[in-house]
Amino acid sequence: MSTDIAQLVVIGAGPGGYAAAFYAADLGMNVTLIDPEVNPGGVCLHRGCIPSKALLHVAKLIYESREAKNWGVEFSEPKIDLDKLRAFKDDVVKKLTGGTGQLAKQRKINRIRGTAVFKDKKTLDVSLVDGGKTELTFEYAIIATGSRPMIIPDLWIDSPRVIDSSGALALRDIPKNMLIIGGGYIGLEMGTVYAALGTEITVVEMMPNILPGADKDLVRVLQRSLDAKFKSILTETKVVSLSEAKNGIRVELEDKNGKKSRQIFDKVLMTIGRRPNSENLGLENTGIQIDDKGFIKIDGQRRTAEPHIFAIGDVAGEPMLAHKASHEGHTAVEAILGEKVVFEPAAIPAVVFTDPELAWAGLTESQAKEQGLKVEVMRFPWAASGRALTQDRIDGMTKLLIEPETERILGIGLVGAGAGELVSEGVLAIEMAANATDLKLTIHPHPTLSETLMETAEMLFGTCTHVYRPKRKK
Repeated sequence: MSTDIAQLVVIGAGPGGYAAAFYAADLGMNVTLIDPEVNPGGVCLHRGCIPSKALLHVAKLIYESREAKNWGVEFSEPKIDLDKLRAFKDDVVKKLTGGTGQLAKQRKINRIRGTAVFKDKKTLDVSLVDGGKTELTFEYAIIATGSRPMIIPDLWIDSPRVIDSSGALALRDIPKNMLIIGGGYIGLEMGTVYAALGTEITVVEMMPNILPGADKDLVRVLQRSLDAKFKSILTETKVVSLSEAKNGIRVELEDKNGKKSRQIFDKVLMTIGRRPNSENLGLENTGIQIDDKGFIKIDGQRRTAEPHIFAIGDVAGEPMLAHKASHEGHTAVEAILGEKVVFEPAAIPAVVFTDPELAWAGLTESQAKEQGLKVEVMRFPWAASGRALTQDRIDGMTKLLIEPETERILGIGLVGAGAGELVSEGVLAIEMAANATDLKLTIHPHPTLSETLMETAEMLFGTCTHVYRPKRKK
């Protein structure tokens, strides 16, 4: 076994890991990046964000081709070439991960294909994918091992008909019908894809609403659309059991009143969340601590209980979002280099890439109520947007939460076509402590959906051009 020495070793090459490694290399550090994949990218690029968005793009095209008859343009029902569709998705992944591989090479990062375990607080034992082993000593380390899909052990059965999100993205076939366990963003995004391809979708969610935790105003708009696309959405319902049947998976369901029913599905997709990959890292050989959810405990600089070891991304806590991980990676690197930094964003945006999309950042209305905060809530319906009308997509809303005394923008929520592309202006406004006057005086191009942010801000003053909402008298 050979022994190598690294100034900085990054364990895991997902959006957090490779962003940290690239940033550190750009700032002059000697970097070693350990990951089993051929190229950097992690779950997001290989089996998550990127392939799912490629398929959602195709789903959007299919839905729009069907809606075009309302505009006087009619297409025949699309024919799905599953092999070509899968190849398109795989090609997108290949191009992006190939690009990250080239970027790592240009930065002269030492890449090791394998998995790492802490031998002690300064040494890693690395098992290489080719079967070999090596030992690595390091000055600093960043743990960025990500997360994996959760399953319910008592429900899960070993069958090709029962899949997780990775299995759904593999797109091996188009089932006649599918049950999705979990009404979170992963389940709803995959349901959107498969419904467009012709699968009858049933969603089961234990909570009273889909997308628990998201703004209810926004979710209501999405649910109206999904009700038309999916066969059914069963809230306050749980899955009691799964079992093999001759022609599918037999599922026993129980509603909130205790009434049980049975149905047979071609496939069952389990999307109940993700679990941090903090096991099997040898953390017990260090002073690093984990919490009761399996997340590595860190401070504001993403530093663990071992001052020279940092943790970022999904393994270090919620929200489990790629962009949050990337920014944490930059914070960790700057902390290693002695900068006075801390990771304390005022807002971390979240996007659900369904149709319509949901996006939000900062404070939500329910959080304001829980915290006893007084806020002014402004809602601008996209039915009043010229751009939304030209797209025949008036099923949208822009929402702002504003602090009454200072007019500061505390939260933003959007639902509608392209909401994910619009939320960043709101994130910037929150980070810069902008107020409603700042936003209303910012000239937005016409006709665009971005105008809805300006007009929502105008509503606070009772002067919104396209919605008559007089200012309330105090």
